[in-house]
Amino acid sequence: MARVCRICGKAPGTGNKLVQRGKPKYLGGNGRKTTGKTKRKFFVNLQYIQIATPEGNRRSRVCTQCIRSGKIQKAIRRLPFTLPTSGNSAAAPAVAN
Repeated sequence: MARVCRICGKAPGTGNKLVQRGKPKYLGGNGRKTTGKTKRKFFVNLQYIQIATPEGNRRSRVCTQCIRSGKIQKAIRRLPFTLPTSGNSAAAPAVAN
């Protein structure tokens, strides 16, 4: 299904967009009057990312709240750089005193 988080199942919500006129009371006006209501959808902030699963890495749409809360494990694309640990002195730079 499109626009649904694969982890938590969050889907778009519905609501209204209001068009108003007038000056607010706290600014010295008579108050705000609603002149129109339009149906609209509130979409989920989905990101298409690679996640690590027991079967292997897969790409899926996940909402940002699941990413930030740590409900998923992002796939490692490549291992981080590490210095060689062998005894080869040519690979490591010499320290001058």
